[in-house]
Order: sequence, then structure tokens, then C-alpha cells
Amino acid sequence: MLTPIAADQWDFSRAAHLLNRAGFGGTPAEIEQLVNLGPERAVASLVDYEKIPDPTKDPDWARPDPTRAERIAALRKMTPEERRMAQKEEQRKERERLLELRGWWLNRMVHGPRPLQEKMTLFWHGHFATSVEKVRDAYYMWRQNELFRRLATGNWQQLLTEVARDPAMLVWLDQAQSRKDHPNENFAREVMELFSLGEGHYTEKDITEGARALTGWSLDRTSQRFVDRPRVHDEGIKTFLGQTGNFDGGDVIRIIVEQPQAAKFITAKLWDYFAGAPLAPELNDALAAEFRRAGNNFKPILRTLFRSDEFYAPEVVRAQVKSPVQWLVMGIRQLERNLPPAAVCSALTRSLGQELFQPPNVKGWDGGLAWINTNNLLTRYNESATLVFGDAKPLMNAAQAKKQPKLRERFLARLRLGGVDPEKLFTIEERHIKDKFIAAVEKRFLQAELRPAQKQALRDFLDERGPLDTEDILGAIRLVMCTPDYQLT
Repeated sequence: MLTPIAADQWDFSRAAHLLNRAGFGGTPAEIEQLVNLGPERAVASLVDYEKIPDPTKDPDWARPDPTRAERIAALRKMTPEERRMAQKEEQRKERERLLELRGWWLNRMVHGPRPLQEKMTLFWHGHFATSVEKVRDAYYMWRQNELFRRLATGNWQQLLTEVARDPAMLVWLDQAQSRKDHPNENFAREVMELFSLGEGHYTEKDITEGARALTGWSLDRTSQRFVDRPRVHDEGIKTFLGQTGNFDGGDVIRIIVEQPQAAKFITAKLWDYFAGAPLAPELNDALAAEFRRAGNNFKPILRTLFRSDEFYAPEVVRAQVKSPVQWLVMGIRQLERNLPPAAVCSALTRSLGQELFQPPNVKGWDGGLAWINTNNLLTRYNESATLVFGDAKPLMNAAQAKKQPKLRERFLARLRLGGVDPEKLFTIEERHIKDKFIAAVEKRFLQAELRPAQKQALRDFLDERGPLDTEDILGAIRLVMCTPDYQLT
């Protein structure tokens, strides 16, 4: 089993690693607070987040729409041209809401008081990868996001059950259309293959029998809520994963969670998400056994994981490629700057390969080294200028900018992102004494020393400029953000 980390091994580097992986990083002052708490209390401060009030308000439109049924009825009476115009207006509203939703969530990641809850919400979003591209309803996407947040570290069976009844998932995997005479197998297949067991741990017969059991779990599009429809449910006897009975959707989820493989599958995914290192089979068995002893609840296993020696091993620390969202949120927190407008943030993460609420397919994002290739590494370097200097030029399509220079100027003027304030990040001494400045930059952005060649390059850059001014300091920060090491966490 995992070995608890000793209190005398707790230091700035390990506290930073905890905050980076269980959240989205932070300032040196925030890391020092965790150092002072010691490992047990530091982990508890992140895991036991229910004690911390979260004052974040929901978007104004995040509730069932009472006029939805009337609008749908009115559409049927319109001429084709009127219907086309009305649908176009609905689509425009949905695009605006989706953009607001992306900004709302990123703001929670940057400024919210519960970093682990948001990190787990992001994990579940990638795990149960549901895309607005098919769902086409920002309210459903918000509602699913809140479900992930509410049960972020809760019970595995409850989470799977509520996901199976979630409106966005019912649309995404076609469960809402499943009937006893035509059971749809999409959800039954994916719940076992992608969500809970993995390939090779079920049969094609389990899929068809599971789909029969799930019939009746549907969506009331007028009230925008889950509905159980007994008239379309298959009441016949089914045999599913070795058990036989008149099963329904709840039985399907219960039987899945009872499989020892379900605990092994999800604990391995959690280890990969937070540690990003290979998990030995015997360690996976031990994690799964503890997860089951804890009643298939996530909080105890996360507490154990974050307090373990293995989580702070050299091959784990600073060895995970930052996802685009992690790169953006962590950068904003370290730079102590305002979060750019939602449209800018959406453009930043989209160009790096990760657009919230729009994963590429049912498997979600591949992650790891897939986040880095020649093109998006260059894009990360260019976009670091946006965060540090407030330079939005990298966000504008080059060809478009060449064709429409006036549009480009209006676009840039409207953004007014503003640059980073060095006085917020560094003391007077650090801003004037180059050795102290380099040490402060390393501590804030890497929590480790630069490699010798990188440190010399940074020193040469600073020496060429004589006494440091704001532009020099910002230029140096950008150089560090363009190192390969900065792309890791």
C-alpha cells in the first residue's frame, strides 16, 4: 500500500507539487501557507473543502426555461422563413451562453476557494466526455458541470447513477430515445467500456442486456429534467455481468460498481490524472481494495494518495505535461493577473487543443504528451506574450489580420488586456538585484532551479539590458514561460 510521507520531508517543493496537482498551482505565499501546515493539514485543507464557503453565483440563465414549451409550440406555427430566423436567434443565444459558461468555470478555477473540487470537476468532464456540439444546450452543460462539482469526491455508485440520468448525457449517448422495442446500446456500451470497467471486462451480450435494463430512463424536454417512463421499459428477465433478474437502470449501475474491476479501473485513472506516472499492478490492487473498503467513496482514497511518499517521488514531480486549461489557469494564478475575457480564454485553450464543454469524442482528451507537438508548443510560446504583456496579436488569425487590418486594430483595441504588474510579483530587491530576481522567478514559476544553460541564457538576457525596468522583467518572465520545463507540472 502507499507509504505516508514523513513530516520532516515536507518542504516548499512538495507543497508546491501538492497545490499544482490537487489544484492549479498558486503564488509562493500560498505555497508557504501549505508548508507551514505540514503534510496532513495541508492535504486536509484541500480535500475537506466543504468547510470553505463558495460564494460563486450561477449564471443568470442557469435554470429550467419556463417559456421553452411555448417557444417550441410557436415554432410549429411559423412560416419556414420565420422558423429559420427564430432558430438562428436561438443559436446565437446559445453561443453567447456557452462562452459565458466557459468564462464562469475558468473564473472558478482561477479564483475559487476550492481548487481540488474544480480539479476533480475537470477530471470528470474529461472522463464522462460530453460535448455541446451534440447536446446544443448550455443549460444542460452547466447542469452536468454542477453535477460533477457536487459529487466531485463523493460516492462512485451515486455519481454513475446521476450521470446516467443527466440530461446532457441522455442526449449525448442517445439514451433519451431508448425504447423496449428498440433499446439503444450507446450508453450501455460506454458506461462499461469508457466509464467503469474498460475493454475486455464485459461481453456483447452484457451490452444488449444492459441496454434493455436501461430502457425507460429518458428526458422530458419540456421540463428539461430526467424522467422514468415505465411504459417504454423492458420488464423482461435479463442476465447482466453474471447476474439474472428483472433489472432496471439502477440495477445496471449497482452491478457494475460491485465488480472488483470497477474499483481498479477508476483508481488507476485517478492515479494517472494526479500522478501522471505508471501504476504498478500491485499498487493498483491495493488502491482498489482501499477504495472498496471506503465504500467506493473518493475522498478517502484522494487523502491517502496526496499524503503518500509515492505521490512525491522524483519520477512524479514536475513530470506531467500541463493541459491547456492547467497551463492557462496556473499561469494566471502565478502571474497574479486578471483572467482575460471569456472570448480570449476560449481562443487560447482552443488553439492549444482543449476547449471546455467540447471534448473531441466520447473518449475525451488523450492528455500527456499528446498536448505537445511542434505547432502547439510554438502557440504556447506566443500565447505567453498574451498573458505577460497583454499582447493579443497571437489570437488573431494571421491571414485574416492581413486581409482586414482595420478589423485587427479594432479587435486589439477592444481587448485592452493589460500586462502583468512586476511590483505585485517581486520585492524591490528582487526587481533590482539580478541574482535575487532569477531566484524569485525560479521559485514562482518552476519551484525548482533552471537548468544551467537556461539560467545562463536568462542571465545573459538580463545583463544585456543593464538596470532592469518593467519591460525587461516581463521579457524575462516570458522567457521562463517558454522553457520546456515550464510546460511541465
